[in-house]
Amino acid sequence: MPHSPQHNLTELTELTVRGVILGALITVLFTASNVYLGLKVGLTFSSAIPAAVISMAVLRLFGSSSILENNMVQTQASAAGTLSAVIFILPGLVMVGHWQGFPYWQTFGICAAGGMLGVLFTIPLRRVMVVNSDLPYPEGLAAAEILRVGNTKDAAGNDSNSDDVRKGLNDIWAGSVISAAVALLTSGFRVLSEGFNVWVSAGTAVFRLPLGFSLALLGAGYLIGIVAGVAVLIGVIISWVFAVPILTLLTPTPEGTAIATYATGIWSKQVRFMGAGTIGIASIWTLITLFKPMLAGVRESLADRKHAAAGGTRAMTDRDLPARAIVLIGVGVMAVLTLIFALFLLDAQLSLPLLCGLVAMSLLFSCVFGFLVAAACGYMAGLVGSSSSPISGVGIIAMILVSLLLLASGSIDHLLAAPGSSKLPIALAIFVTSAIIAIAAIANDNLQDLKTGWLVGATPYRQQIALLIGCVVGAAVISPILELLYNAYGFVGALPRPDMDASHALAAPQATLMTAISTGIFTHELNWTMILIGVAIGIVLIAIDFMLERRGSRARLPALAVGLGIYLPPTVGMALVAGALVAWGLQLHLAKRKASGDKTGLDRVERIERRGVLVTSGLIVGESIMGVVLAAVIGASGRDEPLALVGAGFAPSAQWLALFVFAAVIIWFVRRLLQKAA
Repeated sequence: MPHSPQHNLTELTELTVRGVILGALITVLFTASNVYLGLKVGLTFSSAIPAAVISMAVLRLFGSSSILENNMVQTQASAAGTLSAVIFILPGLVMVGHWQGFPYWQTFGICAAGGMLGVLFTIPLRRVMVVNSDLPYPEGLAAAEILRVGNTKDAAGNDSNSDDVRKGLNDIWAGSVISAAVALLTSGFRVLSEGFNVWVSAGTAVFRLPLGFSLALLGAGYLIGIVAGVAVLIGVIISWVFAVPILTLLTPTPEGTAIATYATGIWSKQVRFMGAGTIGIASIWTLITLFKPMLAGVRESLADRKHAAAGGTRAMTDRDLPARAIVLIGVGVMAVLTLIFALFLLDAQLSLPLLCGLVAMSLLFSCVFGFLVAAACGYMAGLVGSSSSPISGVGIIAMILVSLLLLASGSIDHLLAAPGSSKLPIALAIFVTSAIIAIAAIANDNLQDLKTGWLVGATPYRQQIALLIGCVVGAAVISPILELLYNAYGFVGALPRPDMDASHALAAPQATLMTAISTGIFTHELNWTMILIGVAIGIVLIAIDFMLERRGSRARLPALAVGLGIYLPPTVGMALVAGALVAWGLQLHLAKRKASGDKTGLDRVERIERRGVLVTSGLIVGESIMGVVLAAVIGASGRDEPLALVGAGFAPSAQWLALFVFAAVIIWFVRRLLQKAA
């Protein structure tokens, strides 16, 4: 087990004003990126690694930065970027018509309070899951390695490896520039297509062979690896080689309707719910397997606090926030959450007893279920990494439980009778689930950051302060970014202006799915058949994965990733698969070199993996930031395609041109890694 290095804490700066300011600036950058990417394709990325590199490059200009100060900046920035996962659910309030935009203080309050609870809930789990655990924490370990590389001061205070920082920053910039340029050609100039689809019909059965050309997703697929990539591919196959063809065989395409339009509708309205069922049962299984570790973490934390009360002391690198501070902050956050829930319901003109009862129920559910979710997501982050952790699956479970709880409370008739909103029960379920997702997202990121801090010798309680600051800063910018993107693009099923082109609306896939689930529960029209089929598929996948694990097989079949492949758009899934295949191909190439007698093979693998993470982080950031820039251009111009250079008739050529560019970028990426690691 790695041990935390010991630094002379009186000499190394750690939590500083300039670091907090820099972390806030990076926060705006990565929160905007994650909000756009999440609304477009339903995925967000871990911002810890690129934030660490940017922090090192900027703070080196002051000539007095340390590895601990850089760690604090990336801790704050990654927490804020991760909080943007609330966009998996918040747009649902616009989709159901309860909100006409994103009220600043309600959006800020639910995000900040939920995120801060996520920090507090994982503090008791730090020692058992970070210090005394063999969980790999892949992104936490990678961030620690990058921070070590960027720590250019040796024992004498001289620059020892400043060239590594320059190379790392160049890798991120290279990926960002190429990705932003391709995104401009795709979403701005419209000369490149976002995907390539081949539609095949056998009788009345419709098959789809998709490809996706998003460089951000290519980078994300590279990071998740071949196991998750194959699982996503299996999910795409289940959807478009089995489920959709069978359903179109049973209910043929109506005359005069394009097979692509009809088959896509079948997938959206039916097959997607199979994915929801698979993700839901896989998330429940994960919670069950984490119950014992969660209890162990709480017991150890309580035992340590008794030890401290008896006069015991711990090193600075093993001190959490004091129990009194945790209680005071927790009470304050719960008071804010209570106020936010009350403000959300205030316009409904409910009776005082009903209002108080609903607020109390919402607060209790957020705290109790939120703590369980925090433990589960923290463990999953340690196991597979923050980027691969199924926040949306946890949100689906929360949405179902909140909706069923409201039904069981007997308050539905009163909510439906409230003036101004016939969909208040759905809206309340969405709002409460937003708090749960904020808790889950931050817990998912918190322990990953604390692992990085443990490895570089940071002070846990200072990191926890930085995480709390990150939650507040991130929450402050989410509402304006959501407002900008909504007014520029709109969401599927919710356009701010009637003259907007619905084909360019952001998919917001998780928000659409969870809103449909809640609506279906309250209207008794939820497609339980497809959900239960998905649950059955998930149970089979869990059983297969369990047997593979028991046999010690290196092959695995994560049910969550398969569920993701079923319910995400297939062009999204296939772009992820492409990235995973690139990573796998590089690994096979290097393994062959090592087997042929190349004694530097292991060192080359480490260099390629390190630089691959940096370049792919750039691919993700570049496309996402360009999406936000284009949103601002669209919003300012009032037109849907203000930069378009071609018309709709160019679409077939745009597909082939995009395929060529996508292949060229992959070749560039592989050549860059192999040459740079030589």
